[in-house]
Amino acid sequence: MHILLGTFAFLCVFPFIYVIIISLSNEASLAENGYQLIPEEWSFEAYAYLWQMRAQIAKAYGVTIAVTVLGTIISVAIIALYAYAISRRQFIYRKQFTFIAFFTMLFSGGMVPFYIVMTQFLDLKNSIWALILPMAVNAFYIIIMRTFFMRTVPEAILESARIDGASEWRIFLTIVLPLSIPGIATIALFSTLAYWNDWFNALLFIDDPSLVPLQSLLMRIESNMDFIQQNSMLTNQNSSILNSIPQDSARMAMVVIATLPIALSYPFFQKYFIRGLTIGGVKD
Repeated sequence: MHILLGTFAFLCVFPFIYVIIISLSNEASLAENGYQLIPEEWSFEAYAYLWQMRAQIAKAYGVTIAVTVLGTIISVAIIALYAYAISRRQFIYRKQFTFIAFFTMLFSGGMVPFYIVMTQFLDLKNSIWALILPMAVNAFYIIIMRTFFMRTVPEAILESARIDGASEWRIFLTIVLPLSIPGIATIALFSTLAYWNDWFNALLFIDDPSLVPLQSLLMRIESNMDFIQQNSMLTNQNSSILNSIPQDSARMAMVVIATLPIALSYPFFQKYFIRGLTIGGVKD
């Protein structure tokens, strides 16, 4: 069983290792021999090419980190409060609010109304809030947290706290949250991944170069590389420029830059993530 699970784990990690290897391969070797597990010639030219844009990438990193941290905090707070309310039987409108959350999983207003609301009614174009608020509430996460609260927070404990005179805010902050750390950590990890990998909202709402997040910037760099490649046959000068760009290895280097930080942070959430997924799997 250990050999089987170890093999499966290696197969899961191997694509990322392969991406790192390709990013460290010489571009000429890739063009001649294709992708190889052990390249004929190692090279840092892809990272040297991206290093020329280090100021833009560093600024995009800062925007992405700010959006991810702030967005995760706001998202977890809203989802936890909403889910806790609809998980308590004494809340007489819990069915209605549960339906409101569930309904959004089936139907949406559409792209055009979404864009109009964000830009004309809320006036969030070219604002960091345009990258945070659209993903702050997720109905699926609300349902997960609602089930988690119902299974892990006994009503008897809350009733005893109310008898002792504790307010609902104190009950939530001092009793419910400490008991719900695995579920909250799981939702926080999901939200962090969503914010870190988001590029679509930046494509819609961000024109200011100082507010472009990492994923959107890397997509723009790749689009510029594709543009140069498609027009490389127009002049000899363009051909020389094309030869100086490590296209395939640079693409893989961009994947490494975008993925490595979030991959390194995952082990810190692993134990909570596993508990959050398995809680309630065994019924008492």
